[in-house]
Amino acid sequence: MSGPEIDTDPARVDRDVVWEYLSTRAYWGRWRTRADVETQLDSAWRVAGAYRDGAMVGFARAVSDGVSFGYLADVFVLDDARGAGVGKALVEAMLAGTDRIRWVLFTDDAHGLYARYGFVPPDATALVRPGRV
Repeated sequence: MSGPEIDTDPARVDRDVVWEYLSTRAYWGRWRTRADVETQLDSAWRVAGAYRDGAMVGFARAVSDGVSFGYLADVFVLDDARGAGVGKALVEAMLAGTDRIRWVLFTDDAHGLYARYGFVPPDATALVRPGRV
């Protein structure tokens, strides 16, 4: 199998696939409503979809000011597409051309993947105000 096709065109994102994954399988945000997810998609600074035979098999989105701050969010790869470099390709697409941006993300897994791209535990300058669900 060749590598995944990565596309950053927001119009191509299969919103039903994103909603299904985030609402049923993502440990980090199942509390969101469909309207919440739609708002996040509409206001995303950058999105990337991974496609195999035209079907979306992975996704990532980012919020950013485009200059100095970026938040990488909602990165996922469908089970049947794992192990084929989809996650790597998505992260690379999201970070492309953003060397000056200080990126953050929150995750309980895939730390090794993100470490490949320079993500490290926060230093003493970082504070987080958790939201309430």
